[in-house]
Amino acid sequence: MGTINRDDVRHVARLARLALPEERIATITGQLESILDYVSHLQSIDTTDVPPTTRAVEVVNVMRADQPQATAVRDELLNQAPQREGDLLVVPRILAE
Repeated sequence: MGTINRDDVRHVARLARLALPEERIATITGQLESILDYVSHLQSIDTTDVPPTTRAVEVVNVMRADQPQATAVRDELLNQAPQREGDLLVVPRILAE
């Protein structure tokens, strides 16, 4: 591609707030040119029949359907709390009035 020059690298480094030593400018210029060439190559690929995706492998939720179920241990669990008022747990206040 060959469109990146040393001033462009300095400008990008300044925008990114990077302290880039002068001796690294030539190396980074070449690396940025290679990256832009690769992106240019990717843009030339025909993707009209490729559906958009968010990840390479599809993720499937394997959990059961969320349905309420009665349990016989509810009161047993609530009774293990240090303080309780009816069906509510009493906890220390965390915000001032």
